[in-house]
Formats: sequence, structure tokens, C-alpha cells
Amino acid sequence: MRISVIIGAALLAACSPSPAPQAAQPESAATLHERILTLDTHLDTPIHFERPGWNFAERRSFETDLSHVDLPRMREGGLDGGFFVLYTPQGPTDEAGLANAKARADRRLAAMLRTLEVNSSEIALATRAEQAEEIARSGRRIAFLAVENSYPLGNSVAGLSDWYRAGIRMAGPVHNGGNQFGDSANGGTQRWGGLSPLGREWVREMNRLGMIIDGSHASDAALDQLMALSTTPVILSHSGLKVIFDHPRNISDDQLRALAAQGGVLHINSVFLTRYNMTDRRRPLSDRMNRMSEMTPEQQRALALEWAALDREERVNDTGFDTFMAALLHCLRVAGVDHCGIGADWDGGGGVREFEDVTALPRITARLIEAGYSAADVEKIWSGNILRVMRQVEAYASRTAR
Repeated sequence: MRISVIIGAALLAACSPSPAPQAAQPESAATLHERILTLDTHLDTPIHFERPGWNFAERRSFETDLSHVDLPRMREGGLDGGFFVLYTPQGPTDEAGLANAKARADRRLAAMLRTLEVNSSEIALATRAEQAEEIARSGRRIAFLAVENSYPLGNSVAGLSDWYRAGIRMAGPVHNGGNQFGDSANGGTQRWGGLSPLGREWVREMNRLGMIIDGSHASDAALDQLMALSTTPVILSHSGLKVIFDHPRNISDDQLRALAAQGGVLHINSVFLTRYNMTDRRRPLSDRMNRMSEMTPEQQRALALEWAALDREERVNDTGFDTFMAALLHCLRVAGVDHCGIGADWDGGGGVREFEDVTALPRITARLIEAGYSAADVEKIWSGNILRVMRQVEAYASRTAR
């Protein structure tokens, strides 16, 4: 009797319809952000590496420290890495000025390499596009190296080879104020009408070595000439759009289309979205920020408190994260998903309300998904586009070296 009941139950089970397969749950924006490779193309964080008492491995806050990026906040914000910048303020181009710039750049580069070595269990230097995912799979953050302002090279491009051997893979010719390589988007007269003869030589050497050309800070004429002369795509590592805010550091839609046609990428900045970045009261504090390596920790904190007080006063009606996203979405509409990226200028003046440091980066991914972009699109914006340019640059240098 028991056996017949068991057999009957088994037959009924075999004849019963199978349960319908469960539909796959869509991937959440938070999960996607953690899964994809995320890179920012302009991290000015090395300005802090020489500060007394400052430690890249310790969590900080902008309100008390004037920094946007450290290893704990990179992990919290899901930032896998980016291009850490060797920045030199523009100074005189006479013999003494050039010697001082080179010495300053050498110190900063040494501090960058030293910081990476000290934190090698958490972050690793990458010099080729293919290394980015390898490093990420190891659980570490990725550090590409870049130069903002080639002024320290002096009156020759020979030093580019030294920078390349040190691991630098991206550079821009100018910063604020023109120099021996060309004219700047802001600060100073337009001496050269774009690039100087030395600047044109700089382009050829950058192509030969396999270094990405960064047109951020270049004048409109210099940017046009960079795109015309370069045999590989030009990028803007941290720039914006005039349609969002009309400022010399931002580019027109026509320039954006030309950049895309050349294969380049505009990485959207969180600076020059509003007037607040340029007030007269803020400039003296910015100048002091460039000298924090000469300050005690107590003096650094006092400066941070001054800046925070000015922020509370000036940024009450300031634009915020929505304006940053409006710039990114406009770039995507005009240039297409293959030619837009992220370069918020963290530690170089970046950040707006509701987008205060790198812990806020998952908001970009969430907003892009809301706007209808696919996971593949989002990964292109975060890392695919800049790595594609890097591969093109590497391939050209490899071909021409034969």
C-alpha cells in the first residue's frame, strides 16, 4: 500500500507542469558601479603628497583637510583609479624660472613614486592600458601618471623621454598662462596664435613616445592645432562646455564635434560650471593651497576652515550635481557615448553641492542608468573610452618604432 502511494505521487509529480523560470533581476546601479572599471582622468591628489602629516592611506574630508581623494574614499566611492597628476604652476620662462620649475617637478614626481611604493599593497602604477584590469583583478587601485603643464621641460622636448621612463603616459602643453609650448585658454596674452614651433615639436615627440595628448587648458587655436597635428586622438582630461557655462576653459559644441571626429574624448569637469570658482576672495586661498607643503598640520587645518567658511557664504545658491550631469548628458547627446568620460578635477578645484568628493561617484552611474544608458555605455564613459585612446596611442608608437 505504501509503495503504491509513493509511485502514484511520483507519477503525478512527473505530469505536473514545471514551474515557470524566474526572470533575471536587472542589475542595480550600485552593483554595476562596483562591477565595472571606473577611472577619472585628472586627479590632482599629488599636491597633497608633500604635505607634512598627510597620509594617502588615511580617510580625510574636504571640510577639514581640503582633499577630495584618498585610498579609503576611493574604495568607498568605487573609484578603481585614474591619472594622478604632476602639476607645476606656470612661472617665468627665463633661465631661472625654468630651472626652478624643473626642480619643483622633480620633487613632486619623486613624492608620487614614493607614495605609490609605500602603498603598493593598495595601489599600483600602470603604464599600459592592458594593465588596468590586471591590477583591478588583484584588488588594488590603479595609478596612471600624467603631467599638467609641460613648462618644466624647458626649451627642449628631450625631457619627455625621461617622463616616459618614469611611467608618465599623458601630458598637456600648458596650464594657466601661455608658455614656451603655446597659448593657454586663460591667463596671459595669446603670444603664439596657438602652438609655438616648440609646441609643434612637442606634439610629434608625444606621438613618437606613445603618450596621450591632453588639450585641457590649451587655447581654442592651440586645441585646434593639437587635433590637426596629432597622429593619435587628443583628449581633454578635465574640461567643460560653453553651453553650460561660458568660460574660456570650456569648449563649444563645434569643438566637441571636431574632437569626436578625431577620435578624442571630452572628460567632464566639475569646475567652471558656475561663477563661484573664480571669485576674488577665493584666489588668495587657492594660492595658499599651492604652498601647503610648507605649512604645519595646524596651519593646513586653519586654511581648510577658512575655505569652508567661504564655501558656506558663497555657495548658498551655487549650482550642484544636476549641473554636472547636465554637462555630461549634453556631451553624450552631441558627441556620442564613445567620446565622453569623467575628469572631475578632484583636488584641483573640483566638486559642487551633492558631489563633494569621490565618495559621491556612484551617483553618476545611477543617473546614467536613469537616463537610459546601458551597462556597456556606462563602462565606456567610465573607462572604456580612455583605455581605447591609450591603446591607439600605444599601437601608433609601436608601429613607428619599427
